[in-house]
Amino acid sequence: MPVQQDKRNFIIISKHKRLTRLSPFFFTGWGLVMVVVLVVAFLFSKQILWTPITAVNMRDMASNQFKMTNAYFVGTDKDNNPFKIHAESGHKEYEKPDIVFLEKPTGTITRNADKGKVVENISAKRAQFNLKEKILTLIGNVRIESSNGDKTITDKMVIKL
Repeated sequence: MPVQQDKRNFIIISKHKRLTRLSPFFFTGWGLVMVVVLVVAFLFSKQILWTPITAVNMRDMASNQFKMTNAYFVGTDKDNNPFKIHAESGHKEYEKPDIVFLEKPTGTITRNADKGKVVENISAKRAQFNLKEKILTLIGNVRIESSNGDKTITDKMVIKL
């Protein structure tokens, strides 16, 4: 009389074969990477869901999309004189894409004078640099010291580069 196979035994063996086919996937590293990605995605999405909307300053997000620190602007003016402007930080706004708003700008500007070229060291609390028109507007405690001995202190100055 032939031996009959038990159906339950067949089901258990077939499930075991599926697991043995998946084991190389998990033990080669890709499976571990996938498990880590799923865990991190779960934790990240949980954190996003619990972030209160009132804590997000939408006005700041919309207006200050492009921020920079330790910014340098180097170039030449219309007379091919070099200028260099450094700022601790700066940002651009969507409403004014051609203007870079600078905090604590310093720099040097070279200009033509009667007796040759004059180098001016500039500093201010804030500045607005129009990239398209090359106009630098210095605002707040503006100080300019020239190599010819001239000194200028004012609240606002517009320099066309």
